[in-house]
Amino acid sequence: MIYIHIPFCHRKCTYCAFYSMGTQDEALRLSYIDALITEMHMRRGELGQPPRTVYLGGGTPSMLGVEGLRRIVVALRECFDTRMVEEATVECNPEDIDAGFMAGLASLGFFNRVSIGVQSLNDDTLRLLGRRHTAAQAADAVRVATQAGFSNISVDFMYGLPGGRMELPDPAMLYAVKHVSAYALTVEPRTALAVQVERGTVILPSDDEVAVQYHAMRQCLKDAGFEQYEVSNFCRNGFQSLHNSRYWTRTPYLGLGAAAHSFSGDKRRWNVSNVKRYIDCVSNRMPFYEEELLTDNDAFNETLMTALRTARGLPADAIPYKHRAMVNKKMASYIACGWITVNGGHYSPTAEGLLHADGMAADLFV
Repeated sequence: MIYIHIPFCHRKCTYCAFYSMGTQDEALRLSYIDALITEMHMRRGELGQPPRTVYLGGGTPSMLGVEGLRRIVVALRECFDTRMVEEATVECNPEDIDAGFMAGLASLGFFNRVSIGVQSLNDDTLRLLGRRHTAAQAADAVRVATQAGFSNISVDFMYGLPGGRMELPDPAMLYAVKHVSAYALTVEPRTALAVQVERGTVILPSDDEVAVQYHAMRQCLKDAGFEQYEVSNFCRNGFQSLHNSRYWTRTPYLGLGAAAHSFSGDKRRWNVSNVKRYIDCVSNRMPFYEEELLTDNDAFNETLMTALRTARGLPADAIPYKHRAMVNKKMASYIACGWITVNGGHYSPTAEGLLHADGMAADLFV
């Protein structure tokens, strides 16, 4: 697995807590691509095996244009054996997608999955969230991507939006896509949304209202032929995100770029969260990351946190013997209240249980 972080946006969305920066500085973007390619060469032997998935996220990777993406693809092919890549995803925003861009993307012969950040199909909501596209542009982006030959298209939607409005995906758009990521809008510290909520200029729905919207979103997607396989992810049969699914099973991965994280199985590493410092350090072969060695308890806690967010759930045989009595006792209470079922040797969250996945995991941490 390889993840590449592109930390540039046309402007920062009000809710976003990921490391990114709103900039139109073309020279900075070009220097960043140079540094990314340098890091690839520095770390080319680190994975130990050919990658099966590649994911370009951000930020807004589509801001790099076809030429910027081409340079990254060429470097990937130079530094890694990409012949076994099953899934290569690039995130795009609707305002960057037109027929020329998508045709150029297809011509690279590398990406076979496109993830489009729709978020909402209400123009007022999009403006409130700081998005630059309109609902019409979002619908057009899916159409253009399909016409360019991309058959594996994912779209992002949000619920729990300001004003308490119930916003569900458009059936016509759903017909054309294979995967949906549906997230509850959350208030992250140090974001513009956090300031707006604190000042009272933005009112978010209550937890009970968000739960109602979650179930409505889930039912809407189920009726459209999508299966929920993780708290926030739904797919048509056979179209799970291979890349994200491997995060949840703690598969080792290589993270490239500013703020990108890597995982080797027993060690986590994260690159500096500053574009200019990242460029300077990589270019001058100076240290540009920190790392930590995980304990057995850390590893189990991560397994809990990720497994309980999936429909498959936590394998009973993944629970260390010394923790089994504690876990089994607490799981019994979750089974009694309808949040967990026992299925094929797994503690699997129910639809209601998925709403409480993070809380259950925290309760079970060792």
